[in-house]
Formats: sequence, structure tokens, C-alpha cells
Amino acid sequence: MNRDFNLGTLQKNKEWDVAIIGGGATGLGIAVDAANRGFKTLLVERSDFAKGTSSRSTKLIHGGVRYLQNGDISLVIEALRERGILRKNAPHLVRDLSFVIPSYDWWSSPFYGFGLKVYDMMAGKLGLGPSTLLDKKETLNHIPNVNKKGLRGGIIYHDGQFDDARMAISLALTATKEGATLLNYAEVKSFTKDGGLISGLCFTDIINKKDYKIRAKVIVNATGVFSDQLIKLDQPNAKPMIRPSQGVHLVLEKKFLNGPYAIMVPQTSDGRVLFAVPWNNYVVVGTTDTPISKTSDEPTALKEEINFILRNAGNYMTKKPKISDVKSVFAGLRPLAASENKNEPTKEVSRHHKVTVSTSGLVSVLGGKWTTYRKIAEDTVNTVQTVGGFPEKKCNTEEIPIYGYDQNTNWQNPLHFYGTEANKIESLSKDGNKSLSEKIHITKNQILWALREEMAITLEDILARRMRCLFLDSFESEILAEEVVNIMADEMKKNSTWVNQELKNFKSLVKNYKI
Repeated sequence: MNRDFNLGTLQKNKEWDVAIIGGGATGLGIAVDAANRGFKTLLVERSDFAKGTSSRSTKLIHGGVRYLQNGDISLVIEALRERGILRKNAPHLVRDLSFVIPSYDWWSSPFYGFGLKVYDMMAGKLGLGPSTLLDKKETLNHIPNVNKKGLRGGIIYHDGQFDDARMAISLALTATKEGATLLNYAEVKSFTKDGGLISGLCFTDIINKKDYKIRAKVIVNATGVFSDQLIKLDQPNAKPMIRPSQGVHLVLEKKFLNGPYAIMVPQTSDGRVLFAVPWNNYVVVGTTDTPISKTSDEPTALKEEINFILRNAGNYMTKKPKISDVKSVFAGLRPLAASENKNEPTKEVSRHHKVTVSTSGLVSVLGGKWTTYRKIAEDTVNTVQTVGGFPEKKCNTEEIPIYGYDQNTNWQNPLHFYGTEANKIESLSKDGNKSLSEKIHITKNQILWALREEMAITLEDILARRMRCLFLDSFESEILAEEVVNIMADEMKKNSTWVNQELKNFKSLVKNYKI
């Protein structure tokens, strides 16, 4: 996974079987599947891998208790199956997390208990453990910071947790291992057509300011909330296919949970569920569902969204979080596939995915969620085979281990998400394993590894996605920035002008993550 090497591959290969636009969960999943089936595969991403929605989730691999509540049974069954497959194929990235639903009414424990038994039943052999009713004492033992006033008991159930951006990088490494060629910071500018059918694309390498033109038998639009822009590039009069919805998360210190269990609030003031999830010695609280008309690479949390989360979380906590307690805030845009009913609230819009083909042959993937990325990719590559007239080949991704696969993962090791590569990182240099921060684990060796092996280019790539500093603690990240960028400059042979520009860019970016 070396950018210069991949640019060299691009120079030698002007024609591809499949060209994928978009380096988030969906695009990377398609790259793994297409390359594994033997197709000559190229993926281009205009920013960094998982820069958008795919790094801004609630960090859960789950069937979706709320979707069960909404009666979307088929999505829950599909997601629970995919949850089990991901847990099996990426034990270094996905683990069981126990959730407690506190109960304050005599009827809610049996009501949710029954629903979660159905949830368990749907998971079948791929389940992570049975849900169980808790009495008041057990509930307090599990979630000590829960509001005790009127508490009757609770329910415990199991879902999966992961690090979304690290999963994306691991998928990029998996796709590379399968033979795909990946490029970040490569922005598509136009399509080329032969006889009205798409035959290729033109893109700009943003880093080297160079234009490229390639041919591809099939082009896949996997750009999430930006899908409509690509669709209009193909067919200017096309109707919008995406309804963006914003989800915001707040990150707090771990004392607001004070334990390894997550809290699931079953009913917020807007009818959604709310999660408070332990993550890397912090707590992620979210999320919201706000219709957004304008898409952006860096969506900004609205004041009312922040207040909504603090208010609803505070209703269930003894120690109530305040704005001054927020270490970081991040917003992501859901690429919901538009339904016929334009007045339908976004929280009601299905999270199912759609694969469409335009009259010129552009394959577009709409909707979906992280948990089902593999199935979305399978459905897309099946469509690609038809559109490209390729020989039909079976999808094998149910059995492909994700890069770094390690069945004996020690989750107490801060390098656990590297899996089998962790030892290589530790051996890069003897003095490079000490953390640069007491709050967030980040070492010189990790920075060197990200530059050499994971196609990191900018300071943001390092602090936001290769390591999750910016998402965990924006204040600490700002303190770390200068030391990190100097390590990068030494490794990349960059001068002070580059260092100053990177620091300027990061200082501007970090404002989005502070309240």
C-alpha cells in the first residue's frame, strides 16, 4: 500500500476491469471483492480513505435494535448475519460489547426483554450472547453512573464494537493484498464515453498536481452522500437519489460511564435511541438524525444537536455531562437512499442499500450502513459482472480474513487493531514505542508505520484516522500536532514550509471538533 508504487502501476495499466470512485466502507469493500474475484481493480478517493461518513459512526457493528422497533425485519436479519461474519473475519477489530438498557417503568423491562429475545433469535448461531433481565442492584453494578431515581432494573444485551477508520484502513490493506490498486487524494473530474456508454474517467492527483485518464469496462460510484454529484456528472438531468441525514457524536471522559458496559437509551425526545459507548478510554455519546440539504467533507454539529445529546444523556446519568466536559464533537452524514415519500422523517428512511445502473452504464451504490458493507459489496460486484459482461465468479468474502487477522487478540494492548502487524510496528525502533501523550496512545513507530505502510499523507490522516486522536480529544490533538508533524517531516524529507502549512491546515480543522 504505497502511493508512489500505485501511481507507477497506473502508468503501466491504462485499462481496468473495474474502476471504483470512493474510498469509504462501500468502495473499499467492493475493491476487496472485485479484486478477489480476479478483476483488474482500481479505486480512487478524492480525500483520504474513510475521510467522510465511514470514520464518523457510533463505532458499532450491530443489527440495529431501532430497526427492529421500526419493523425493518429483513435489514435486522441481514445486519446480524453480517455482524457475525465480521466478528469471525476481523477478531482484532470487532469485539463483543455489552449494552444495558435501564428501566424506570414496571412494563419496560419485559417489553424490551421480549424484543431483545427476538433479536437474539434472529442472530442464530452468529449471536454474541443471550440478553438477560437485570434487577436494580445488578443494573447499578453494570452502569454505576446511571440515574438511580425511580430505577427498577434493566436489560443487558450484546452487540459488536469496532473502530471504523481502522477497519477502513484494514480493508484497504486487504484489497491491496488481493491485487487492487488504490489511490487517495485522486479527484475524478469527468467521465469519458464511447457511443453514449461510459468507458473511462479523468482524475487529478491532488498531491502531485497531475492529470490522469484511464479506461474501465465498468465504473462504480461509491461516493456515499456525494453520489448525486457523480450521477449528475454522468447524466446532468438526473433526479436526486440521496437524502443526507446528519448524525452527531460527543466524546466525554470515561468517568461518565465508569465501567466497561455501554448504555442504550431506548427512547429520546425525538423517538430515536441514544448510545453511550466506552471507546479507547473515552465515552462516545450519540447520535442525532437531522435532515441536511448541503453535503460537506467536514459537516459541523449544530448547537441544537449538541444540546439534544447532553440533555437526553443527562436524563439517564447521575453525573450529568456539560458542554465544558466535551473533549471532541464529530458529525457525519448518512447517505440515505431517497424514498418516494419526500416528507418522511430521515429517522424513518430505510437503511437498506440500492444498486442502480444508469443508461450509460454507471453503477451507483446508494444507502447502506457499515455493518452490511460486505453484503453491499457482494451485491454491487454481482451487478458489475452483468454490466461488464464478465464471466460469473462467486463471491468469497464471507471467508476472507481482514488484514492483520489475529484470533488471539489482546484488547488491552493499545496496538491490538493492527493484529499480527503489531510486533512489526514495535520493532521499527527501540525508542519509538513510548506514547507521545498520557491521554491517548500514539507512538513515533505508529506514525512511521502509517507513512510507510498505510498511505498516510497529511497530519490530519495521522491524527484523525490512522490514529483516532482528533476524534477522541481535540484539545490533546492540538497539543500533539507539532511533535507529530516534525516526525512526519523527518521521515518524508519535508521542509519547514510544508510543516507550517500542515500545522495551519490542522489548526483550522480542529475548530470543527471543539464546542
